[in-house]
Amino acid sequence: MNLKDPTHYNNRELSWLQFNTRVLKQAQNESLPLLERLKFLAIYGTNLDEFYMIRVAGLKKLFSAGVIVSGADKLTPLQQLRGIRNYLHQELQVLEYCMNSILKKLEEEGMFVKNYADVSTQDKGYLNTFFYENIYPVVIPIAVDATHPFPPLNNLSFGLIVQLRDTELEGAERFGIIRIPRVLERFIQLEHSATYIPIESVVAEHISDLFPGYELIKYAIFRVTRNADMEIEEEEADDFMEILEEGLRLRNRGEMVRLELGFNSDDDLVGFLNRHTNIFKDDIYRFSTFLNLSSLWQIVGNKNFAHLLSPSFKPRILPPFESSGNIFNVLDKQDVLLYHPYESFEPIVKMIQSASKDKDVVSIKMTLYRSGSNSPIVTALMSAAESGKQVTVMVELKARFDEENNVIWAKALEKAGAHVIYGISGFKVHAKAALVTKRVNGKLRQYAHLGTGNYNPATAKIYTDTSYMTSNVEITNDLTRFFHFLTGFSKKGKLDKLYMAPTQMKPKILSMIDNEARQGKNGHIIAKMNSLVDEDVIRSLYRASQAGVKIELIIRGICCLKPGIEGVSENIRVISIIGKYLEHARIMYFKNEAVKMYISSADWMPRNLVKRIELLSGIEDDESVTKLLQLLQLQCSDNVLAHELQVDGNYKKIKTDENSIIDNQALIESHVAKAQKITKKNGTSYAQQLASKLLKES
Repeated sequence: MNLKDPTHYNNRELSWLQFNTRVLKQAQNESLPLLERLKFLAIYGTNLDEFYMIRVAGLKKLFSAGVIVSGADKLTPLQQLRGIRNYLHQELQVLEYCMNSILKKLEEEGMFVKNYADVSTQDKGYLNTFFYENIYPVVIPIAVDATHPFPPLNNLSFGLIVQLRDTELEGAERFGIIRIPRVLERFIQLEHSATYIPIESVVAEHISDLFPGYELIKYAIFRVTRNADMEIEEEEADDFMEILEEGLRLRNRGEMVRLELGFNSDDDLVGFLNRHTNIFKDDIYRFSTFLNLSSLWQIVGNKNFAHLLSPSFKPRILPPFESSGNIFNVLDKQDVLLYHPYESFEPIVKMIQSASKDKDVVSIKMTLYRSGSNSPIVTALMSAAESGKQVTVMVELKARFDEENNVIWAKALEKAGAHVIYGISGFKVHAKAALVTKRVNGKLRQYAHLGTGNYNPATAKIYTDTSYMTSNVEITNDLTRFFHFLTGFSKKGKLDKLYMAPTQMKPKILSMIDNEARQGKNGHIIAKMNSLVDEDVIRSLYRASQAGVKIELIIRGICCLKPGIEGVSENIRVISIIGKYLEHARIMYFKNEAVKMYISSADWMPRNLVKRIELLSGIEDDESVTKLLQLLQLQCSDNVLAHELQVDGNYKKIKTDENSIIDNQALIESHVAKAQKITKKNGTSYAQQLASKLLKES
């Protein structure tokens, strides 16, 4: 059996589109509250923006460079581009129907999205005043003619194309553009009302104010998307920070890859715009609703309608971490595994904050990939550095779309006295690790945190991730070597207890899969991650399936593996879970390994396994292993949020059994809430044991 047969693989880009369709299906799910559905539309739009800025832009570059084949499926860049365009143009009708349906139902709840022409005279007066006070001084009218060149339109620029008539010179017509800066909100909310007016409909009513002496013939809304993937020649950079900042400035001027147009665009307006932008016709998308779906967050955030969102859940702090307890004392006695966002991220924040204040702490070392703005962790690191502690921080400046935040934090940390590493040449540092060194009874003792998610308390409330906290000497020694590798020179970069990419992780994963294959029908693998793309790993899984190994994969996004191929992958099942929380944890179970359970910062993709610095961590304490295995088993049993991948590359919603409804996210919320209410009876971990018991019973 030829395991390299391209028909055995799903295309990476088309698989991603299937993932975003599952997000859209959440918006179509009538059992969800209305604003929750609108939230999924905003997520869908944000996802699609990034897909075009990075993935479609990359395919266009490959096509221009004459590259023929770029993946295991053997589709050419041109075939992929055609497939993407066909898919999205067909999905556009579904998207708009879903949008209109939600907005119509929101009207029944007293929330409206209306154009300027559809509101009362009184409301028009309010909008007129709002225009002159808030929009007119900021908006940019641009004439386009022989003396006024067509302006450069930044990435994600939004505005109006206008066709104007000279009121004094009969027959004289002009074209122009009105740029609406991002500092202006997408919708204008009427006073004492839940009515939202798209800003372009207000601007269009005041064209004569923006172009005095001209009247409006017609207009259309437009939005442009450009290639936003920065190319940085690190080897030629004397100052990486400087060249990155220059790349950020140039990002807005990349090649245009998509043009979105509003409902009233016609051939004259499109022709004018396209003469200057030269966008390929199939990369033009015409909407009958408004543009920029990501702006729907403005409406979703209306606190007066919070009842139209899914109930919020407050992350819990379970024993052994009482709110007033000493984290280091706890870790002296036991390892702790947390599952966010159900269990609070606060103990990790508190660990760094406590370390910054503890007079016995001598050093703190951390990796930062996406720490967010107003980060309490970075603030604590700066405080520690200012107090004289040795603070070493690996700030990955190349974290896509977080580069500006990370540049700001890197400079602030350096100013505070921390030793800041910007990155490793040729690699992104994606590992999530922290190491605190403290004097205890005259000796140095170390405490580690290893995670699957970023050190960002905000996203830790909406992403499912794992945190492993330990004072295990073998692990802390490995982390010491890991940070020495980041700060110094090393040709080996080998760890003993942990496994690091790009040198150790992929061989270890392949070895564990092959070991299960040798066990035949007694083999069992469960793996949860965001994406599965790596060809070597997929072929290894195929061989394990052929040997009879039971393989259960929980892959949220891209999956290039095809389950159910006769003689190849009949023993592999793949599900994707899309729900209230973004499934972000990477957890792996190998039944016949000495260490059976692992967590990781890495997906099984070439970029993670070969082009990044990542960590794979074995979990050995019995309670944590049991907890992780039960979480995996619960997700494999989900019949509410799960879709199953079919052999043809499509996903099918798993049919819900009315007698046994298993929504893994709702169940874990319920169980963790119950666990917190129970007083400790059998030791500090009683509540955690109860939570695990409840998960098992489900």
